[in-house]
Amino acid sequence: MVVEASVTGLFRLLLIIVGVMLLLRFLGQFMIAKRNMEEEREMNSSRRQFNEAKEKAKRNAGKINILGKKRMNSDDIEDVDFEDVE
Repeated sequence: MVVEASVTGLFRLLLIIVGVMLLLRFLGQFMIAKRNMEEEREMNSSRRQFNEAKEKAKRNAGKINILGKKRMNSDDIEDVDFEDVE
């Protein structure tokens, strides 16, 4: 089998290569845009949480909170045996 190079075959090969390169470039740009959107969403979420915590601190400024005593359960109590030292 003898393979001969032709102008149409070469042109077709070049078009395929250019098409694959354009497709990869488009997919790369799409992936970069997707990553940037997710980073922006995450940044907005953290900014919103920070602002909510700041507002909560501002509302509670000067207020006094009295915490009740912690109730002990029987599970929290540990028995210790002591030995007499002579």
